Amino acid sequence: MNPAIATDPRRADYLDSTYSWTRLAISVLVATIGGVGMWAVVVVLPAVQGEFGIDRADASLPYTMTMLGFAVGNVVIGRFIDRVGFMLPALVAAVALGAGFILAALATSVIQFAVIQGLLIGIGSSTTFGPLIADISHWFDRRRGVAVAAAACGNYLAGALWPLGMQDFIPSYGWRATYIGIGVICLVTMIPLLLFLKRKVPVEAHSGASGSGSKRQVQTIGVSPAVLQGLLIVAGLGCCVAMSMPQVHIVAYCMDLGYGVARGTEMLALMLAGGIVSRLVSGFLADRIGGIRTLLIGSVLQGISLLLYIPFDGLASLYLVSLVFGLSQGGIVPCYAIIVREYMPAAEAGQRVGVVIMATIVGMAIGGWMSGWIYDLTGSYAAAFLNGIAWNLLNVTVMVLLLWRSRIAQPIRA
Repeated sequence: MNPAIATDPRRADYLDSTYSWTRLAISVLVATIGGVGMWAVVVVLPAVQGEFGIDRADASLPYTMTMLGFAVGNVVIGRFIDRVGFMLPALVAAVALGAGFILAALATSVIQFAVIQGLLIGIGSSTTFGPLIADISHWFDRRRGVAVAAAACGNYLAGALWPLGMQDFIPSYGWRATYIGIGVICLVTMIPLLLFLKRKVPVEAHSGASGSGSKRQVQTIGVSPAVLQGLLIVAGLGCCVAMSMPQVHIVAYCMDLGYGVARGTEMLALMLAGGIVSRLVSGFLADRIGGIRTLLIGSVLQGISLLLYIPFDGLASLYLVSLVFGLSQGGIVPCYAIIVREYMPAAEAGQRVGVVIMATIVGMAIGGWMSGWIYDLTGSYAAAFLNGIAWNLLNVTVMVLLLWRSRIAQPIRA
């Protein structure tokens, strides 16, 4: 299909078009590179803790600041993308991300390091998640769930690939030189790739009219958009406080058990590789049974996998449980974007998705710090896993409520 025709704002055949899939492929690559902003700090956490002579809770602060910046960026940049398109805000964010890694390598205190992580790396990396997912959702109809899930996989590809490269580089050159190298790579790769995404979302994608060519109707769920947004925020907070425990602390946990940083990094990569599979499967599933049901399945499985971490702490069993955890939870966060597109206006997608993603990232930030705090109090991660399970139950409760409301509500035409 001719891309010029596929993106003609008077036509609807841009949906699920050749250009749509090309844009998705480039978006996944951008997300894989830019997603390093979320994961690099997890890998260098032990080295930063040792260099600055701080405890585990203080060492978790840079991660928390990164997630807070990531959260704010999802909302602010999401609003800009609704208005001016994806490319320009993404270019600014890419420059901030690359510069942030270089400046963080020059930090002389953990406070400086944490502030740079939040203001530059966190915000800069955020464009490659919520805003990118919201953008790609406008280019698909029949395969929207798959497309959203695939775009979200970039974040986990980053988590699976970057830590493996970093673990080979850090022992030889240190975490500071590693950070400088990451910053340079981000600048020289992301900027050219983003220039390929200059086309704006077609007018029809925001029209919300039944004649736009989309075969899907905006559904009703029996609550106002504001209430639905609030419930999704609570759900996102709960699931990601739980999710953060293994993702943030698996490397440190392995060190405590005597397995070393390399084994923990491998488990993180395995966890996120499983998350990629989970996201793709969840995308296919969401296209068939909807976002709410798919998210509920993932949340229940996440709670079960968290429970498995408590009795199984042998090396082989930790590899297996980490894979099970990844396969369980990977599809949860993309489902929030799918739910937004199912029940809320398309013209508000960037901001709405950004707000919900912000809640999930705040949950990751709080959970990352909270798990370190609980560890400092108890000297063990067992209580931190139990804390995660309790927060996960909050997510399950909200999803059961929304499923019940969706079953008794009748769909309405957009």
